[in-house]
Amino acid sequence: MTPERWNRIVWRCRRGMLENDIVLTRFLESKGCAMTEEEVTMLDRLLDLADHELWDLIAGRCDPQDPFVVPLLAQLRTA
Repeated sequence: MTPERWNRIVWRCRRGMLENDIVLTRFLESKGCAMTEEEVTMLDRLLDLADHELWDLIAGRCDPQDPFVVPLLAQLRTA
């Protein structure tokens, strides 16, 4: 992953909801630049969601409409 792409991912993970910030920060700290291109694409799709929608998915309150993001969502839930 290029430094520019990494910086963009980090920037997009800064959310207006503290709970999302904590989970996403922990995930990035543990996974870091070792994310695969597929994981980055999944994360981009999740980051397109509004904060409350993203939190509902992470908290397990609802299931994702996009089955592509399920593997990354499982990782976020354990971060």
